[in-house]
Amino acid sequence: MVALPFRDRLEAGRLLGAELASRMAGGDAIVVALPRGGLPVAAEVARALSAPLDIVVVRKLGVPWQPELAMGAMTHSVRILDHQLIRDLRIPDEEVQAAIERETQELLRREELYRSGLPPQDFRDKTVILVDDGLATGSTMLAAARHVRSARPKRVVIAVPVGPPDTCRRFKREADECSCLAQPEPFLAVGEWYADFPQVSDSEVREILARVAHPGRSLAHRD
Repeated sequence: MVALPFRDRLEAGRLLGAELASRMAGGDAIVVALPRGGLPVAAEVARALSAPLDIVVVRKLGVPWQPELAMGAMTHSVRILDHQLIRDLRIPDEEVQAAIERETQELLRREELYRSGLPPQDFRDKTVILVDDGLATGSTMLAAARHVRSARPKRVVIAVPVGPPDTCRRFKREADECSCLAQPEPFLAVGEWYADFPQVSDSEVREILARVAHPGRSLAHRD
């Protein structure tokens, strides 16, 4: 059993990394983070597995008047829309398209910023471990998993510190494996299960990715 809340993303990543290392250390694994919040977690997982670290940039498509509620998600190669939710909320087509265009621009901005000096890994015939700081509805992770699947990996593993039981169960059907350390109920938001859960900035993302060249160096805790 994992004691909640996690202190911060680094502690969650160390615990998740230790759990995965007990079963998956070595071999052909590539750890792939969903930045921004998933990157500190994934960096610790990659360190525990002595595995390379990569990213997949995903953007949530938020409901116009309730941005935290996802009506879909997208990578540069995959777009997922919750058509039932869009119909139920009567979201006009033009508002959906405006959200897609807005998030496409932000996705391109982040790809250019984060990818500087970080060549993409080849996922073909590898075990790809997708890591985020938690699952809620799972829309962004679903887009990331389908994006990775298109590169024909050997296996796709979804690994998160925390998520609601129903979402974790759903991803056991979407991926070859879903590892979720804690599945508390009721579950309102990922951040409620962390004592310290600040936004991760672009500069922190770039700092962590710069350390990919020095995999033995642990991330310092930020007070």
